[in-house]
Amino acid sequence: MFLRDDPEYGLAGIRGPRGLRVPSSASPPSPRVPLRTAATSIDWVPDLGAQIGSLDWWRGVATCTALCVATWALAPGIEPLVGAVPPPLAGAEWDEARAQGITAIGQGAATGRRMAANDLVAPLTEAPERPTVTLSATLGEGDRLDRVLMRAGVGRADANAAATMVAQAVPLDSIAAGTRIALTLGRRPDRTVARPLEALDLRARFDLGLALMRTAGGLAMHRKPIAIDATPLRIQGLVGSSLYRSMRAAGVPAKAVESYIKALATRLSIGRDVGAADRFDLIIERQRAATGETQIGALLFAGIDQGRRKVQLVRFGPDGAERERDGAGASRTDGWFDANGQTERRAVSGLPVSGRITSTFGLRVHPLLRFTRMHKGLDIGAPYGTPIYAMTDGVVAFAGRTGGYGNFVKLTHGGGMASGYGHMSRIAVSSGTRVRQGQVIGYVGSTGLSTGPHLHWEVWKNGAAINPRAVSFAGVAQLSGASLRAFKTKVATLLAVRPGG
Repeated sequence: MFLRDDPEYGLAGIRGPRGLRVPSSASPPSPRVPLRTAATSIDWVPDLGAQIGSLDWWRGVATCTALCVATWALAPGIEPLVGAVPPPLAGAEWDEARAQGITAIGQGAATGRRMAANDLVAPLTEAPERPTVTLSATLGEGDRLDRVLMRAGVGRADANAAATMVAQAVPLDSIAAGTRIALTLGRRPDRTVARPLEALDLRARFDLGLALMRTAGGLAMHRKPIAIDATPLRIQGLVGSSLYRSMRAAGVPAKAVESYIKALATRLSIGRDVGAADRFDLIIERQRAATGETQIGALLFAGIDQGRRKVQLVRFGPDGAERERDGAGASRTDGWFDANGQTERRAVSGLPVSGRITSTFGLRVHPLLRFTRMHKGLDIGAPYGTPIYAMTDGVVAFAGRTGGYGNFVKLTHGGGMASGYGHMSRIAVSSGTRVRQGQVIGYVGSTGLSTGPHLHWEVWKNGAAINPRAVSFAGVAQLSGASLRAFKTKVATLLAVRPGG
């Protein structure tokens, strides 16, 4: 931008903006410019993408062509490079070079250097075997030791001999599934026979290891006793918001928590009586081996401290061991005594069969005979084949078919109490046998005078029929004599265990 009245622009011709020469009518004619100076002012390399076909564009094409021709004329010639070819190796030189190549490593050499074969080398008819083979086998569920050994490559004679020797130390059925067996097999005379058993090592029991070694006289067994610490594990803690979660967080195994809750449920209601401020206390069987393994067993002691009340239950049986029995298809514990040696045994449930009461105790019109008579029991409707359980311990006084009761079982429970179960489709006990609480004694049917599948349940007290719903099938057992003394000793031993010890 400039001003027309500017003296500098108005009086002389100048090269203004964008390199344009502005003529001036007042300026004199330009003097003659030398050729060299004019050549330097020419643009020899214009943009070939603009003003195509103009004089400047053709000048740029000529410049590019001249430069390309000059480059081609001045470029040096391209000639192949001659490489020296080594002379071929032969004889001993070839054998030495081949021995030092990478092929030797590929064929198993340890250093990369492998001497080449010569005329003195004879090919082997078969690859040699290792003198000994070390391997391991695992005993599966329901498997046999001799079969495991034979599958691992041991001959039948050695496998039978090894199994016989192990059976002298422990019963073969008592070896836990998953036990690992370390084996060493020796050299065999040819490939047509099995390798002989040179050594065998296994953990036959938690406190016993067994080793078999081949000697000049055959296999010999060596026992390796393992020291075991049988101190029980005692865990205490606060109940908090959830008894189960608090016990699991304290490290109590899930099965022990289940046993603990079942034991306490015989004395109090877990949901109603147990509070967040209560403290649980339990003792579990534990064995620690000198080799580092730990084995957790059954629950021995279940206690809870509620401040105003303390419950302490100890597992104890007549022989000092836990007693298990099957009730309603599930395993139930029997033998939880309080610290005074007393236990309360309750019935499995309110009814001997899972169903609904269709007829109560008392006078009624018989559905088949159509006259009023005394109904001396409860009728419980249930599908065919539903299991019927003994409400408490007893002896089978009668098991068979009798009159309108059909298939009938009568149990005597002591103290003048007896119970009867009629209309069964099938009887599962026989006369004279002893039954336990929760044991299956038969199955629901519709035998005798019956209008459909159901159980007729009667209870007698000193020979007189009474309402089964008015009877409590809970009994109290009290230890005495030698059993009580053994129980007191066990309680004192358990309570002396330190928490976490």
